Amino acid sequence: MTKKYQPADSFESPRFCGVRTFMRLPYVQTTEDVDFVVLGAPFDTAASFRVGARFGPGAVRDFSILLRPYNPVRKINVFDYLSGVDYGDLSVVPGYIQESYQKIEEGLLPILEKGVVPITIGGDHSITLAELRAVAKKYGPVGLVHFDAHSDTWDSYFGQKYNHGTPFRRAYEEGLLDTSRSIQVGMRGGLYEPADLDDARKMGFDVVEMHEVQEMGIPAVIERIRNRVGDGPLFLSFDIDFIDPAYAPGTGTPEVAGATTTEALQLVRGLEGLNFVAFDLVEVLPSFDHGQITANAASNVIFEFITHLALKKKAEKEAVAHTQNMQSR
Repeated sequence: MTKKYQPADSFESPRFCGVRTFMRLPYVQTTEDVDFVVLGAPFDTAASFRVGARFGPGAVRDFSILLRPYNPVRKINVFDYLSGVDYGDLSVVPGYIQESYQKIEEGLLPILEKGVVPITIGGDHSITLAELRAVAKKYGPVGLVHFDAHSDTWDSYFGQKYNHGTPFRRAYEEGLLDTSRSIQVGMRGGLYEPADLDDARKMGFDVVEMHEVQEMGIPAVIERIRNRVGDGPLFLSFDIDFIDPAYAPGTGTPEVAGATTTEALQLVRGLEGLNFVAFDLVEVLPSFDHGQITANAASNVIFEFITHLALKKKAEKEAVAHTQNMQSR
C-alpha cells in the first residue's frame, strides 16, 4: 500500500505542539509517494522598499497549524486524495540574486522531474523567475495566472535587470512563458508612466487592473481567466499584496484599494479544474503583520492551491472508475 503523508492528528496532539511545518505536515525531503510539497524560498534582497520577506515562509507555516483538512466550501477532505510533505526551505545566498536563482532552480528540478507539484512560499517576487526556469525545463513554456498589485514587468529598477519588479519580463524574454495563455489580475496604484502596464500588454499578457475587477465582478473575472489560459500547464503566482493592506498589511509594497480576503479566495477557488503544475505565494513580511492576519490570509490561499490538486485527483479517479465500469458492462 502506498505510504501517505498527511498532517498530524490535532485530536491526538494539540495544534501548538511540535515543530512548525505547513499545516503540520511531516517534514520530509522526499519525492516518493507524494503529490505535492510545500517549501520555502526565503530570499528578499531583490525587494525595492521594505525587506523582511525572507521570514515569510516561517510566518506562514506558524499560522498554518490552524488549517484543517476538510474544505467546506469545496466539499472535500484534501488528504483523502493527496499525500504531501513540508519539504523545508531551498537554499539561497542573501544579497546575491543570480546565485540564489541557481540554487532555487536546482532545488526544484528533482521535484518537478518526479511529477510532484511544488508550492513555494517566498521570499520576494524575484524568486518566481528561478521557479519558472525550472518549470520550463520540465513542461516547456507555461501559461501564467498572476495575482498582484504590480505587473512586475519592468525592464530594470535602479539600473538592475533582476529584482522583484522584473521577473515576468525576464521570463518572457527567456521564453519561459506562453503569454498568449497568461493573465495578470489586480494591478493598481500609481505608475511612473503608462508604459508600466502597456509593456506587459505588448508582451502578450492579458492585464486586468483592479478597478476593472471591481467593475466586472468576480464571476466575470473568473470567466476571463479560464477563457484565457486553456488546458495546458499553468503556473499560479500569488503576491500577497494583491489583497488590500487592510486585510494583509504584512507585505513589502502595499497598495490601497485591493481585494478583500474573501474576494481573493473566491477568485482562486474559481479556477478549479485548470492544469496547475506549480504554485507560489510571495511577499509576506511578518514584521509588519499585525495579529498574523497576513499569514492567516496567505496560509488559506495556499490551502486553496492544495484543494485544487485534491479536486483534480478526485476527478481523475472518478474518470478511471467510470471507464472501468463501462468496460465491465
